[in-house]
Amino acid sequence: MSTAPRDQLAGRASDPRQGRARRVILGAGGAVVLLAALDAYVVVTVLIDIAADVGIPLNHLERATPVVTGFLLGYVAAMPLLGQLSDRYGRRPLIHLCLAAFAAGSVLTALAAGEAAVVAGRTVQGVAGGALLPITMALIGDLWDERERPVALGAVGAAQELGSALGPLYGGLLALAPGFGVLGVELGGWHAIFWVNVPLAALAAFAVHRAVPAGPPGTDARSPALSRTDMVEEAPGRGQAESRVDAAGEAPGRGQGRSRVDVVGGALLALALGALVAGLYNPDPARAVLPPWGLPLLAAGLVAGAVFVWWEIRSPVRLLDLSGTRKGPLLATLAVSFLTGAALLVTMVFVQFTAQTLLGADALGASLMLARFLLALPVGALAGGLLARRSGRGAGERAVVVCGMLVAAAGYVLMSRWPRDLAGAGLAVDAALVIAGLGLGLVIAPVSAAALRVTPSAQHGVAAAAVVVARMMGMLIGLAAVSAWGFHRFQSLTAHLDTPLPFGVDPGVYQRRLADYTEAVQSALHVEYTEMFLVTAVICLLGAAVATFTPRTYAPVRTPGGSDDRSSGLHA
Repeated sequence: MSTAPRDQLAGRASDPRQGRARRVILGAGGAVVLLAALDAYVVVTVLIDIAADVGIPLNHLERATPVVTGFLLGYVAAMPLLGQLSDRYGRRPLIHLCLAAFAAGSVLTALAAGEAAVVAGRTVQGVAGGALLPITMALIGDLWDERERPVALGAVGAAQELGSALGPLYGGLLALAPGFGVLGVELGGWHAIFWVNVPLAALAAFAVHRAVPAGPPGTDARSPALSRTDMVEEAPGRGQAESRVDAAGEAPGRGQGRSRVDVVGGALLALALGALVAGLYNPDPARAVLPPWGLPLLAAGLVAGAVFVWWEIRSPVRLLDLSGTRKGPLLATLAVSFLTGAALLVTMVFVQFTAQTLLGADALGASLMLARFLLALPVGALAGGLLARRSGRGAGERAVVVCGMLVAAAGYVLMSRWPRDLAGAGLAVDAALVIAGLGLGLVIAPVSAAALRVTPSAQHGVAAAAVVVARMMGMLIGLAAVSAWGFHRFQSLTAHLDTPLPFGVDPGVYQRRLADYTEAVQSALHVEYTEMFLVTAVICLLGAAVATFTPRTYAPVRTPGGSDDRSSGLHA
């Protein structure tokens, strides 16, 4: 790149008016990402309350897991495909469409009277929310030059992480709204979590309409906040791959026409994930871990996943184009993110269950118990970044990731040793949650940095999105798999119990039988939860082993344009 174009870009970057306009756009994009991220985790606080309202008994909570996995399935499956559609039809129309669908899914969930309606509403929310992250990242690729782009991407990533940390607390606070109805429609309690999304989505849509350019990338469409002359233009002699990065990692030049969309790849990814989740969902875990259809669907999901990988390697249009990367270290990095996601969501869901079923806490009390873990996450993330920086890139990052997963495993081992009387355990409960949170937090920054180092600079946006996709897939598959085993374990522990009935017995005898039955159920729940935390410790140990294959040192990587990118190469 010549000196003159670089100076022109620097001049535009220092223009105060342009800086304000881009901050408005970044704020609008970050707001919609935060809104979707909050709702990805908001239900873990009120899942038991939702289950009770739609007729799911406490001893069949496995029927409530699709409320979480349905959202995640839609979120992960829609993320790459709808991101590509924004290349064809424009960022602003797709964001508006997603916000409208997100609001509609929220209304459907709030009005739901049965478990099928709740799952359907959450799935619609997930599909709409999953598209907002890649579209926002692609928007940054449109409007920020390569030098400034990492800061903007970091801000959007921070909004995503903030949503994961605040989601359960946010849900617990909104669920405190007193129950009341208007024209027979319940507006308070857990319903308030979803009703509030309607005005929030409307405000976000207004902000996006005012800030984000209307047309597809590369057109002359303008936004009120940022005029066409303020947008980053392709400098003479600069490769297309350096100037713009779309949601698929490709860089369309101006005037190339509309981008192609990898519909086949998107369908294969959705089919693979859907089959795996459906195969792991067992509505009757008393008989077996998997349902009768479990093994055939799991096999179909693995086959669909293999076909998806084959298609992505050979197709000229790809959901995630990571050309020019070292595949082994990148896959190891994404695998660590996958396993971290599995541990994260198992913790968020089953710590809440532990607090509400064993301690008798309400939604807010359960979220405050989980807050020990959630507050330790960002502390660990900050410490992980600082440690990786001080210990040197490459090998230092790898060491921090391995240590983080080992610390998290230690925390989960301590959680697996929680006593039956949690109320009297004192600081042991708090310490285990903090240690697990710090350990997983240590992994976040080094994993993201490793993914960026393993890819050419022109593909940093798609690499950052890939880390998020991998973590969300880990949450989806991890929760489905661990909960399938856990709920089967609970049913096997309680299969011999007979529910006491108050008919034909002395009231005192009935009360004693009911107390014995309740104690037996509580003990079974305690065994289920502690063993699930032990399984999560094993997941973290596996993550530590996989982390030894993450990138270590620098070496030039050939970029799609044919030049060496020395800032992102590596040796395994």
